[in-house]
Amino acid sequence: MADTMGWHRNGSVRHTIVLIDGPNMPNLGNRNKRVYGPISSIDALHDYVRKIGTGLGVDVETFTSNYEGAILDFVHESADRASGYLLNPAGLTTTGEPTRHALEETKKPFVEIHFSNISAPPWSGRGLPGGPWQSNFTRTATGMSMGLREHSYLGAILGLVSALDDENFLGQNSES
Repeated sequence: MADTMGWHRNGSVRHTIVLIDGPNMPNLGNRNKRVYGPISSIDALHDYVRKIGTGLGVDVETFTSNYEGAILDFVHESADRASGYLLNPAGLTTTGEPTRHALEETKKPFVEIHFSNISAPPWSGRGLPGGPWQSNFTRTATGMSMGLREHSYLGAILGLVSALDDENFLGQNSES
């Protein structure tokens, strides 16, 4: 039972959480500061998530690419070792059907993540320029965490690990 910020896990399985960041995320430190905040780089974000994972007693594997084909190859390659996925589709948010389909085929839960609130209008404090956006991933994602900048990743990993530790998650062991 790992402890992170006073929160205790209900399980002890050493899950492998796979984090995928899509197109435009490699440029994180140079992006719109109103939306993305002060985080300096994709490496800093991944260090933040790995540190949370360590506190939770889970392994976090990260992958970032501007190319959907590389993301697809990684999803296919990682499916056997992943307990679940965290995905910021970024530039694939409104497209990305091959990636969404590949994640669905793993039969592993995945949480969609966004720094901004993609449903908010652009003039709101957490909306994206050109928004609101309708994500292609939401319809099959297990859950979503958005609008909290890098802290959306904190919400996503806590939620996913808690759900994976719940023996009745997604009706796995629940009575009909």
